[in-house]
Amino acid sequence: MTTLKIAGVPEHFNLPWHLAIENGAFEKENIDLQWTDVPEGTGKMCQMLRSGETDVAVILTEGIVKDIVAGNPSKIVQVYVESPLIWGIHVAANSNYKTLADLENKKVAISRLGSGSQLMAYVNAHNQAWETDKLQFEIVNTIDGAVTALTNGTADYFMWERFMTKPLVDQGIFRKVADCPTPWPCFVIAVRDKVLEQNPEIISKLLHTINQTTKGFKAITAIDKTLASNYNQKIEDIQEWLSLTEWSQKQLSQKTLNDVQNHLFELKIIEKIGTFDEIVRTV
Repeated sequence: MTTLKIAGVPEHFNLPWHLAIENGAFEKENIDLQWTDVPEGTGKMCQMLRSGETDVAVILTEGIVKDIVAGNPSKIVQVYVESPLIWGIHVAANSNYKTLADLENKKVAISRLGSGSQLMAYVNAHNQAWETDKLQFEIVNTIDGAVTALTNGTADYFMWERFMTKPLVDQGIFRKVADCPTPWPCFVIAVRDKVLEQNPEIISKLLHTINQTTKGFKAITAIDKTLASNYNQKIEDIQEWLSLTEWSQKQLSQKTLNDVQNHLFELKIIEKIGTFDEIVRTV
Protein backbone atom coordinates (compact mmCIF):
# COMPACT_ATOMS: atom_id res chain seq x y z
CA MET A 1 0.00 0.00 0.00
CA THR A 2 1.38 3.40 -1.02
CA THR A 3 0.41 6.36 1.16
CA LEU A 4 -0.38 9.61 -0.68
CA LYS A 5 -1.26 12.88 1.04
CA ILE A 6 -3.72 15.04 -0.85
CA ALA A 7 -5.07 18.51 -0.08
CA GLY A 8 -8.09 20.43 -1.34
CA VAL A 9 -10.63 23.03 -0.35
CA PRO A 10 -13.64 21.86 1.73
CA GLU A 11 -16.04 22.63 -1.10
CA HIS A 12 -18.60 20.79 -3.23
CA PHE A 13 -16.16 20.36 -6.15
CA ASN A 14 -14.24 17.82 -4.10
CA LEU A 15 -17.07 15.50 -3.04
CA PRO A 16 -16.00 12.97 -5.76
CA TRP A 17 -12.71 12.46 -3.87
CA HIS A 18 -14.50 11.82 -0.59
CA LEU A 19 -16.95 9.38 -2.19
CA ALA A 20 -14.10 7.46 -3.86
CA ILE A 21 -12.18 7.30 -0.55
CA GLU A 22 -15.29 6.13 1.35
CA ASN A 23 -16.07 3.52 -1.32
CA GLY A 24 -12.56 2.07 -1.08
CA ALA A 25 -11.81 2.86 -4.74
CA PHE A 26 -8.23 3.97 -4.00
CA GLU A 27 -7.58 1.08 -1.62
CA LYS A 28 -8.39 -1.32 -4.48
CA GLU A 29 -5.42 0.25 -6.30
CA ASN A 30 -3.21 -0.14 -3.19
CA ILE A 31 -3.33 3.60 -2.49
CA ASP A 32 -3.86 4.86 1.05
CA LEU A 33 -5.15 8.34 0.13
CA GLN A 34 -5.06 10.72 3.10
CA TRP A 35 -7.18 13.83 2.50
CA THR A 36 -6.61 17.20 4.20
CA ASP A 37 -9.16 20.00 3.99
CA VAL A 38 -7.50 23.38 3.41
CA PRO A 39 -10.04 26.20 3.98
CA GLU A 40 -7.27 28.78 3.40
CA GLY A 41 -7.21 27.73 -0.25
CA THR A 42 -4.63 27.85 -3.02
CA GLY A 43 -1.89 29.95 -1.42
CA LYS A 44 -1.72 27.56 1.54
CA MET A 45 -1.72 24.49 -0.73
CA CYS A 46 1.15 25.90 -2.78
CA GLN A 47 3.10 26.22 0.47
CA MET A 48 2.16 22.63 1.43
CA LEU A 49 3.43 21.28 -1.91
CA ARG A 50 6.68 23.17 -1.51
CA SER A 51 7.26 21.88 2.03
CA GLY A 52 6.21 18.28 1.30
CA GLU A 53 3.26 18.60 3.70
CA THR A 54 1.13 17.27 0.86
CA ASP A 55 2.00 15.17 -2.20
CA VAL A 56 -1.00 16.12 -4.33
CA ALA A 57 -3.23 19.19 -4.42
CA VAL A 58 -6.57 19.87 -6.10
CA ILE A 59 -5.89 23.50 -6.72
CA LEU A 60 -6.89 26.61 -8.66
CA THR A 61 -5.28 26.67 -12.10
CA GLU A 62 -4.01 30.25 -12.01
CA GLY A 63 -2.58 29.88 -8.51
CA ILE A 64 -0.49 26.77 -9.15
CA VAL A 65 0.69 28.02 -12.56
CA LYS A 66 1.94 31.19 -10.85
CA ASP A 67 3.69 29.21 -8.11
CA ILE A 68 5.32 26.65 -10.43
CA VAL A 69 6.71 29.51 -12.54
CA ALA A 70 8.03 30.96 -9.24
CA GLY A 71 9.85 27.71 -8.41
CA ASN A 72 7.35 25.33 -6.81
CA PRO A 73 8.80 21.86 -7.58
CA SER A 74 5.49 20.41 -8.79
CA LYS A 75 3.68 19.68 -12.05
CA ILE A 76 0.08 19.84 -13.23
CA VAL A 77 -0.93 16.30 -14.17
CA GLN A 78 -4.55 16.89 -15.20
CA VAL A 79 -7.47 19.31 -15.35
CA TYR A 80 -9.97 18.41 -12.60
CA VAL A 81 -12.85 20.84 -13.28
CA GLU A 82 -13.16 22.06 -16.87
CA SER A 83 -15.77 24.77 -16.29
CA PRO A 84 -14.86 28.23 -14.98
CA LEU A 85 -15.06 29.08 -11.29
CA ILE A 86 -17.71 31.73 -10.77
CA TRP A 87 -16.33 34.17 -8.22
CA GLY A 88 -18.94 36.23 -6.43
CA ILE A 89 -17.87 39.76 -5.50
CA HIS A 90 -19.30 40.42 -2.04
CA VAL A 91 -19.67 43.36 0.33
CA ALA A 92 -21.10 43.52 3.85
CA ALA A 93 -24.89 43.41 3.71
CA ASN A 94 -25.23 46.88 5.23
CA SER A 95 -22.43 48.40 3.12
CA ASN A 96 -22.96 51.62 1.19
CA TYR A 97 -21.36 49.99 -1.90
CA LYS A 98 -24.12 49.13 -4.37
CA THR A 99 -22.36 48.45 -7.67
CA LEU A 100 -19.08 47.01 -8.89
CA ALA A 101 -17.95 50.50 -9.91
CA ASP A 102 -18.22 51.61 -6.27
CA LEU A 103 -15.37 49.22 -5.37
CA GLU A 104 -12.65 50.84 -7.45
CA ASN A 105 -9.61 51.64 -5.25
CA LYS A 106 -11.29 49.97 -2.24
CA LYS A 107 -9.61 47.34 -0.04
CA VAL A 108 -10.17 43.69 -0.97
CA ALA A 109 -10.09 40.87 1.56
CA ILE A 110 -7.95 37.91 0.40
CA SER A 111 -7.18 34.58 2.03
CA ARG A 112 -3.43 35.03 1.61
CA LEU A 113 -0.84 36.37 -0.81
CA GLY A 114 -0.79 34.31 -4.00
CA SER A 115 -4.29 33.00 -3.37
CA GLY A 116 -7.01 32.73 -5.97
CA SER A 117 -8.87 35.49 -4.15
CA GLN A 118 -5.91 37.81 -4.74
CA LEU A 119 -5.23 36.77 -8.34
CA MET A 120 -8.89 37.12 -9.30
CA ALA A 121 -8.98 40.58 -7.72
CA TYR A 122 -6.37 41.52 -10.34
CA VAL A 123 -8.38 39.84 -13.11
CA ASN A 124 -11.54 41.68 -12.04
CA ALA A 125 -9.73 45.01 -11.80
CA HIS A 126 -8.30 44.47 -15.28
CA ASN A 127 -11.77 43.59 -16.62
CA GLN A 128 -13.11 46.86 -15.18
CA ALA A 129 -10.16 48.90 -16.56
CA TRP A 130 -9.13 49.85 -13.01
CA GLU A 131 -5.48 50.57 -12.22
CA THR A 132 -4.30 47.23 -10.86
CA ASP A 133 -1.29 48.74 -9.07
CA LYS A 134 -3.74 50.61 -6.81
CA LEU A 135 -5.27 47.41 -5.43
CA GLN A 136 -5.11 47.19 -1.62
CA PHE A 137 -5.30 43.89 0.25
CA GLU A 138 -6.30 42.70 3.71
CA ILE A 139 -5.20 39.12 4.50
CA VAL A 140 -8.07 37.28 6.23
CA ASN A 141 -7.02 33.59 5.83
CA THR A 142 -10.50 32.05 5.58
CA ILE A 143 -14.09 32.89 4.69
CA ASP A 144 -14.77 33.40 8.43
CA GLY A 145 -11.95 35.94 8.47
CA ALA A 146 -13.58 37.71 5.53
CA VAL A 147 -16.89 37.92 7.43
CA THR A 148 -15.07 39.64 10.30
CA ALA A 149 -13.13 42.00 8.02
CA LEU A 150 -16.15 43.12 6.00
CA THR A 151 -18.34 43.45 9.08
CA ASN A 152 -15.70 45.51 10.91
CA GLY A 153 -14.82 47.55 7.83
CA THR A 154 -11.13 46.56 7.74
CA ALA A 155 -11.82 45.42 4.16
CA ASP A 156 -14.46 46.54 1.66
CA TYR A 157 -15.11 43.53 -0.57
CA PHE A 158 -14.33 39.85 -0.87
CA MET A 159 -14.19 37.49 -3.86
CA TRP A 160 -15.02 33.83 -3.27
CA GLU A 161 -16.78 30.98 -5.04
CA ARG A 162 -20.34 32.20 -5.55
CA PHE A 163 -22.27 29.15 -4.40
CA MET A 164 -20.17 28.41 -1.30
CA THR A 165 -20.66 32.03 -0.24
CA LYS A 166 -24.40 32.14 -0.95
CA PRO A 167 -25.46 30.95 2.54
CA LEU A 168 -23.84 34.12 3.91
CA VAL A 169 -25.85 36.15 1.39
CA ASP A 170 -29.04 34.32 2.36
CA GLN A 171 -28.33 35.01 6.05
CA GLY A 172 -27.96 38.74 5.38
CA ILE A 173 -24.24 38.84 6.25
CA PHE A 174 -22.91 39.48 2.72
CA ARG A 175 -24.48 41.06 -0.34
CA LYS A 176 -23.30 40.02 -3.81
CA VAL A 177 -22.74 42.92 -6.22
CA ALA A 178 -21.37 41.02 -9.24
CA ASP A 179 -19.88 37.78 -10.62
CA CYS A 180 -16.43 37.29 -12.12
CA PRO A 181 -15.90 33.93 -13.88
CA THR A 182 -12.37 32.64 -14.45
CA PRO A 183 -11.38 32.80 -18.14
CA TRP A 184 -10.04 29.21 -17.93
CA PRO A 185 -10.79 25.77 -16.37
CA CYS A 186 -10.83 26.35 -12.64
CA PHE A 187 -9.26 23.36 -10.86
CA VAL A 188 -6.28 21.17 -11.76
CA ILE A 189 -4.48 18.33 -9.99
CA ALA A 190 -0.85 19.08 -9.12
CA VAL A 191 1.77 16.64 -7.82
CA ARG A 192 5.20 17.22 -6.30
CA ASP A 193 8.05 16.40 -8.70
CA LYS A 194 9.65 14.00 -6.21
CA VAL A 195 6.44 11.94 -6.00
CA LEU A 196 6.09 11.93 -9.80
CA GLU A 197 9.64 10.68 -10.19
CA GLN A 198 9.30 7.96 -7.55
CA ASN A 199 5.73 6.77 -8.19
CA PRO A 200 4.49 7.66 -11.70
CA GLU A 201 2.42 4.49 -11.92
CA ILE A 202 0.70 5.28 -8.59
CA ILE A 203 -0.22 8.77 -9.82
CA SER A 204 -1.57 7.22 -13.02
CA LYS A 205 -3.78 4.89 -10.93
CA LEU A 206 -4.88 7.82 -8.76
CA LEU A 207 -6.01 9.78 -11.82
CA HIS A 208 -7.76 6.78 -13.38
CA THR A 209 -9.68 6.19 -10.14
CA ILE A 210 -10.87 9.77 -9.64
CA ASN A 211 -11.73 10.02 -13.34
CA GLN A 212 -14.00 6.99 -13.06
CA THR A 213 -15.77 8.73 -10.18
CA THR A 214 -16.17 12.13 -11.84
CA LYS A 215 -17.43 10.61 -15.12
CA GLY A 216 -20.53 9.30 -13.39
CA PHE A 217 -20.78 11.83 -10.57
CA LYS A 218 -23.81 13.79 -11.82
CA ALA A 219 -25.74 10.56 -12.42
CA ILE A 220 -25.43 9.39 -8.78
CA THR A 221 -28.92 9.02 -7.29
CA ALA A 222 -29.93 12.10 -5.25
CA ILE A 223 -26.45 13.62 -5.56
CA ASP A 224 -28.05 17.07 -5.39
CA LYS A 225 -29.52 16.26 -1.97
CA THR A 226 -26.19 14.84 -0.75
CA LEU A 227 -24.32 17.96 -1.86
CA ALA A 228 -26.91 20.32 -0.37
CA SER A 229 -26.75 18.49 2.97
CA ASN A 230 -22.96 18.20 3.11
CA TYR A 231 -22.21 21.80 2.12
CA ASN A 232 -25.06 23.74 3.76
CA GLN A 233 -26.65 24.67 0.44
CA LYS A 234 -30.20 25.12 -0.80
CA ILE A 235 -31.19 22.34 -3.20
CA GLU A 236 -32.04 24.82 -5.99
CA ASP A 237 -28.59 26.44 -5.67
CA ILE A 238 -26.86 23.05 -5.88
CA GLN A 239 -28.94 22.11 -8.92
CA GLU A 240 -27.90 25.35 -10.64
CA TRP A 241 -24.26 24.75 -9.67
CA LEU A 242 -24.37 21.18 -11.03
CA SER A 243 -25.78 22.46 -14.32
CA LEU A 244 -22.82 24.86 -14.65
CA THR A 245 -20.04 22.51 -13.51
CA GLU A 246 -18.15 20.06 -15.73
CA TRP A 247 -15.44 17.76 -14.41
CA SER A 248 -12.56 16.79 -16.67
CA GLN A 249 -10.50 13.68 -17.32
CA LYS A 250 -8.05 15.41 -19.67
CA GLN A 251 -4.61 16.96 -19.56
CA LEU A 252 -4.17 20.74 -19.51
CA SER A 253 -3.66 21.86 -23.10
CA GLN A 254 -0.85 24.05 -24.38
CA LYS A 255 -3.43 26.62 -25.51
CA THR A 256 -5.10 26.85 -22.08
CA LEU A 257 -1.72 27.11 -20.35
CA ASN A 258 -0.76 29.91 -22.74
CA ASP A 259 -4.03 31.72 -22.01
CA VAL A 260 -3.46 31.53 -18.24
CA GLN A 261 0.18 32.62 -18.43
CA ASN A 262 -0.53 35.46 -20.85
CA HIS A 263 -3.20 36.79 -18.50
CA LEU A 264 -0.90 36.55 -15.48
CA PHE A 265 2.01 38.11 -17.36
CA GLU A 266 -0.11 41.01 -18.60
CA LEU A 267 -1.25 41.64 -15.03
CA LYS A 268 2.40 41.51 -13.84
CA ILE A 269 1.56 38.58 -11.54
CA ILE A 270 4.33 36.49 -13.13
CA GLU A 271 7.62 37.90 -14.40
CA LYS A 272 8.24 35.27 -17.08
CA ILE A 273 6.38 32.67 -19.15
CA GLY A 274 7.21 29.07 -18.28
CA THR A 275 7.42 26.29 -20.87
CA PHE A 276 4.80 23.56 -21.11
CA ASP A 277 7.31 20.94 -19.89
CA GLU A 278 8.19 23.06 -16.85
CA ILE A 279 4.57 23.22 -15.72
CA VAL A 280 2.75 20.12 -17.04
CA ARG A 281 3.58 16.41 -16.84
CA THR A 282 1.69 13.59 -18.55
CA VAL A 283 1.53 10.35 -16.55
